[in-house]
Amino acid sequence: MTEPVFRFAPSPNGHLHLGHALSALLNARAAAALRGRLLVRVEDIDQTRCTPELERDMFEDLAWLGLQWEKPVVRQSDCFAFYREALERLQDTGLVYPAYLTRAEIKAFVNRQEASGKSWPRDPDGAPLYPGDEAVLSEAELRQRAASDASFALRLDMKGALERIGASPGWQEAGAEGARLFEPAVTVAADAAAWGDVVLARKDTPTSYHLSVVVDDARQGITDVLRGQDLYHATSVHRVLQELLGLPQPVYRHHRLVMGEDGRKLSKSNSDTSLRALRDAGMTHTQLRKRIGL
Repeated sequence: MTEPVFRFAPSPNGHLHLGHALSALLNARAAAALRGRLLVRVEDIDQTRCTPELERDMFEDLAWLGLQWEKPVVRQSDCFAFYREALERLQDTGLVYPAYLTRAEIKAFVNRQEASGKSWPRDPDGAPLYPGDEAVLSEAELRQRAASDASFALRLDMKGALERIGASPGWQEAGAEGARLFEPAVTVAADAAAWGDVVLARKDTPTSYHLSVVVDDARQGITDVLRGQDLYHATSVHRVLQELLGLPQPVYRHHRLVMGEDGRKLSKSNSDTSLRALRDAGMTHTQLRKRIGL
């Protein structure tokens, strides 16, 4: 049997909170229960928000949780060449195109559509699907932007990708904790078309989360991706990219989320209470595990 390899992959763009603690500890427990390995990967593509100070704090938090992981640790900022190579392979298929609409232009276009009584499709995260440059810009404006130094995103032609693959590939889903860890995986049907033409890279960033995560998981030999339920539907995009790039398919295990008192999931962007703050306030390991249901 293949030795299971799990990974916890946080981003040092803010301090870890209870949701990260749950994910980290579940990965550690699963790796131990299945006699596998645990890796930590630093997802620091965003070189503006991710800082050495936040990375240092992150590792201090993980050590406080009692995690032990293999070294050396892989940092995405050291792997841009691998993402560029994967992107070039996708570009060679003719399924990648430059998209010049800004976020503000997309929002304004969708607002106009909805104000006129038309509904506009949204992806599973609630973001409007990309309308295509031609829906907003004239041919002259498109030529001007293409010839200028205008910002752009590189998007995947999802319809073309699914036609090339033959269907939206499903994935293997297994349990994330407890006795369900040992149950056989089941096949989950997927609908990658629901995401529309996802971003693979931007003019100033050689990769997106979707592209980098499938490249990293393949490079590191990850067999089991145990992550939050909020990424469940994104798995359909990752499976498309794995098929197009000829990458292996790991088993996916999506765990429950830690919710705040207001019923929403915890988030760095909402300044939810960090592990450091809870630790400084006197929270013990026992109290932390009780709070996250472990």
